[in-house]
Amino acid sequence: MRPRLAVLLACLVLLSACSKEPPAPRPREVVVYVALDEEFARPLLEEYEREKGVKVKAAFDQETAKSTVLSTRLREEADRPQADVWWNNEPVLARLLAQEGLLEAYESPSARDIPSEFVDADHRFVSFAARARVIVANTQLVAEEETPRSIWDLTKPRWKGKVGIAKPIFGTTLTHTASLFEALGEEKAKEWLRALKANDVRILPGNGAVRDQVAAGELDVGLTDTDDANGAVVDGKPVRVVYPDADGLGTLVMPNTIALVKGAPRAAEGRAFIDWVLRPEVEARLAASRSSQMPVRPSVKVPEGFVGLSSIKAMPVDFDKAAARLPDVFQFLEAEFLR
Repeated sequence: MRPRLAVLLACLVLLSACSKEPPAPRPREVVVYVALDEEFARPLLEEYEREKGVKVKAAFDQETAKSTVLSTRLREEADRPQADVWWNNEPVLARLLAQEGLLEAYESPSARDIPSEFVDADHRFVSFAARARVIVANTQLVAEEETPRSIWDLTKPRWKGKVGIAKPIFGTTLTHTASLFEALGEEKAKEWLRALKANDVRILPGNGAVRDQVAAGELDVGLTDTDDANGAVVDGKPVRVVYPDADGLGTLVMPNTIALVKGAPRAAEGRAFIDWVLRPEVEARLAASRSSQMPVRPSVKVPEGFVGLSSIKAMPVDFDKAAARLPDVFQFLEAEFLR
């Protein structure tokens, strides 16, 4: 090749290389494992994407195995975490995962106005936006004066074969069971569960199924969560909601929890997401939504017509101790209650 031609070709190659645009930066993203029902969480995730320009890759729990699937996944991925944030819909598993060293300490500035009882002392998780365990009754089948007012009422002969609960080895029914083991003591909690079983309690796939069967008149009464119960009320279903044991033990209150995953591959994005979710505006949004979740901040107003934390007697529960009881709870449920 002639020298002049070789120089010309080399210049053309150099100009071509210089004219190419640099590769576009990879879009920012955050991976979130979410146990809160998708219909309530999805609008918030999409708003975060629009506002922050960050892609939220979410994995949601299944209705029939709430909280359990994603917490198991976190354990399996402990040596190589895939998620940045874990957003659970109840408080017991957060304690368990924290005890197992799977959650990273992070003191979010957005949590400064959240009452201290809802913030882990070591800042491994924060609780917010609570639900409660309630009794629902079909108003066409159950008169007001007949409606059960205590979880113990569900064991009476009047309700034999007419009571529904979700399978208690998952989700908030598991939380409720573990909390009763702690609040009542193991023997008293077992007594209640045995009495339920003897009363032919119907065990259903999830809390939504309990609500639906009560609303349809297939069951007279059931135990479910306030988000499911309030959904039926909003839809005009024949459902009455009772916050049980107002004159005794109290009603179980279960806040959401949010935490940074230990070893999160996108920790900075995870922290930013947690800061955004823990804002008072998000608690207000969840309170005003169909799920009617109760703000833990006294400063966040409860929509008119819905119940707030100050209006109910909460069951006193040490959730750390309830988490420690989970092995005994599982053993009893699988060996006796579910057989």
